[in-house]
Amino acid sequence: MLIFGHLGITLGAAVLLNGALIKSGVMPANQGQPDQDIEAPSPQEQRSLPLGKWSWITSLGRRIDIRILLVGSLLPDIIDKPVGQLLLRETLDNGRLFCHTLLFLIILTLLGAYVYRKTRGNWLLVLSGGVFAHLALDQIWRTPRTLFWPLYGWAFERLVDLTRWLRGIWYALFTEPSVYIPELTGIAVLVWFTIALLTRRKLCSFVTTGRF
Repeated sequence: MLIFGHLGITLGAAVLLNGALIKSGVMPANQGQPDQDIEAPSPQEQRSLPLGKWSWITSLGRRIDIRILLVGSLLPDIIDKPVGQLLLRETLDNGRLFCHTLLFLIILTLLGAYVYRKTRGNWLLVLSGGVFAHLALDQIWRTPRTLFWPLYGWAFERLVDLTRWLRGIWYALFTEPSVYIPELTGIAVLVWFTIALLTRRKLCSFVTTGRF
């Protein structure tokens, strides 16, 4: 999966999960960190607040820094692709290395749980959530040698050279539904998210704080 697919589908999944928790009553819609320029509503007022059409994304933006979620959704590629396909091109030429492993996800999640316990800050857990989504969307279980590294050995497998890989991706982007449909879906979610920001006049707030 490519950039827009990872970004948009991860964001959309987070919004849907947040909405499902709201609908089930597990979390109130207005729980989280309110805007700094708006007085926080009382518990009685929170229960009476209506749920608007942007309520799920708004409540998600009050709970987490969405920017960190988006970074997490690309983090394995941000690290592994420059290392494996540029720095180690002659020996590996593989864009899925340590950050695409279950071990990396577990370490990141445990660190996130520790930070949350000590500071109540959820940013590292949000980052690990983005990484989890990345591995799932990459269907990394189809390459168990990478997913369960180093159980199958310390060496990562060598893939095709970078030039052939880029040509293959470019061709698949226009011919393979499994490639272009996720990208179009991701673009649609990102457009919807941008409309939500502009409609609520929260673009600057999102850029500076990652929240609504």
